[in-house]
Amino acid sequence: MTSPRLVATDLDGTALRSDGSVSVRTAAAFARVEEAGGTLVFVTGRPPRWMHAVAGAVRHRGLAICANGALVYDLHTEEVVDAHLIAPDILEESVRRLRDRIDGLTFSVEYEQGFAHESDFPVSGWDAQRLNGERVARSTLTSRPCAKLLALHPSMHPDDLHRKALDIVGDLVTPTHSSGRGLIEMSAYGVTKASALAALAANLGIKPADAVAFGDMPNDLPMLAWAGTSYAVANAHKDVLAAVDHVTAANNDDGVARILEDLF
Repeated sequence: MTSPRLVATDLDGTALRSDGSVSVRTAAAFARVEEAGGTLVFVTGRPPRWMHAVAGAVRHRGLAICANGALVYDLHTEEVVDAHLIAPDILEESVRRLRDRIDGLTFSVEYEQGFAHESDFPVSGWDAQRLNGERVARSTLTSRPCAKLLALHPSMHPDDLHRKALDIVGDLVTPTHSSGRGLIEMSAYGVTKASALAALAANLGIKPADAVAFGDMPNDLPMLAWAGTSYAVANAHKDVLAAVDHVTAANNDDGVARILEDLF
């Protein structure tokens, strides 16, 4: 069996355990990829500020595509090396349309470093524990380019909210979702995990046929479709399970590591 030249994997719900940790087995499997001369790319919805612990756990190996393709982040130096941002006028129009058509939405934005949110946007997870971000008015929220626009609904199912957002602003931005709650993540138009990964691979002279990708949520679908071989973890969203070539064990059972051990 020939090892792939490029390994692209989502993090949360895929390569990471549900508590956000990198298991010893998975870290060792990641090391095998680079030691064999392969290119390891973490392709995640996470912003760069959420990447420090992952970078340390894998001994600063590899590259990361963050914010669903908007930012390319070098884990060796922990610096953003490329960015595809939403322009302020597009940001303003997207928020206006969504607020006019869907009641109950609140908004936040991700920058290359840091984030801002409306006063009624509930901050949770990592940010609630360590960094509350900047609470700003809507006019300030949309006043400068950002990597990702987020719209949260308190009760709508994420699949339903995604369909509505795609209809309302799909000509302006690229909506997707990954959290299992009513949170839509929007990148610049045409920017996905696949667009960033394809550009990176082309620069390295790597074809899709020489790449393997792992994912679990709808924001992974473009990447999984691009890669020559695609895997879902067993805990993946139903649309992802239906789209991939193979299914491996769940994230908490080191599903990604099991495949990498076979491949490398």
